[in-house]
Amino acid sequence: MEKPVDFQNKEDQELLLTLPRVKSWDFPYLYQYQGFWYATKYLHGIISFQKHFQAKDTDIILATFPKSGTIWLKTLTFNIVNRSRYTSENTPLLTKSPHDLVPFLDIHIYGRNQSSTLEDLPTPRTLATHLPYSSLPPSIISSNCRIVYLCRNPLDQFISYWHFAPKIRNQAIMEPISIDEAFEMLCQGVQCFGPIWDHMLGYWKASLEKPDKILFLKYEDLQEDIISCLKKLADFLGYPFTDEEEIRGVIEEISKFSSFDNMKNLELNQFGTLASSGIENKMFFRKGKVGDWTNYLSPSMSKRLEKVMAEKLGQSPGLMTFKFSQTSTAQSNIE
Repeated sequence: MEKPVDFQNKEDQELLLTLPRVKSWDFPYLYQYQGFWYATKYLHGIISFQKHFQAKDTDIILATFPKSGTIWLKTLTFNIVNRSRYTSENTPLLTKSPHDLVPFLDIHIYGRNQSSTLEDLPTPRTLATHLPYSSLPPSIISSNCRIVYLCRNPLDQFISYWHFAPKIRNQAIMEPISIDEAFEMLCQGVQCFGPIWDHMLGYWKASLEKPDKILFLKYEDLQEDIISCLKKLADFLGYPFTDEEEIRGVIEEISKFSSFDNMKNLELNQFGTLASSGIENKMFFRKGKVGDWTNYLSPSMSKRLEKVMAEKLGQSPGLMTFKFSQTSTAQSNIE
């Protein structure tokens, strides 16, 4: 039987009883809250985050759907913002995971009742969330803080998550499920923090309405032209690269340090664990390649998901320009 979430008040406990619930392939059950599906283990943190978080205008919020390049985005952003304080030889990223240096507001800080740690973070506070745009706390929406959203083509995201989910769920209470069954649920929008198309669409529309506040990036674009994307990211964050830095190769240094091979081979990520959860760091590194889905999904399956995405995102053609295969010049990076 699924272990109940430790909700902190009666109001939250009563809310859980009213939410639609389905069996899923990534967690025993998912509950629908504000139009999206969540595992019970995350709901307390999500509700507390929404109720209590007070954004500062200097905050940087990194938003992603799970397994869409989260560690990569955290690493790049941390290196950009802190490049005057650290070099690749003394950066905290050598001894601490990006997930610990850029914590999740919903999962880590509020999910574990550690909101007091927010006061200890240096300015600008760089924080992360998997929540959709429509569910962000009011203070984030109304403040002048910057939001960076990174999405990934849904075929590769599914395969990355398919490999990752068994590592974080309780195997003792989960019946084995085939990739075909999981894919069917995906096409119905049943996935933790899903539907993925609504998640993408919310941030996409918001980025069009507030381009100075929300930067929308695609994983595949970072793979194809990391230098241009790094410049764009740095400009948006208010930490543009100077001409002198470009001459010294600072952008290339950040790109190289943040690459999949370098991060995966760090001793920390081979043998260390997350301070926030105890999960082994190596679990967050697999392949990071565009087009890996072709090794697991049939052409008919890919066409079905592409059709679903086209139906859901048809009114936003800019969102449908995903690259579904690895280009000859693309660099393999973090998932």
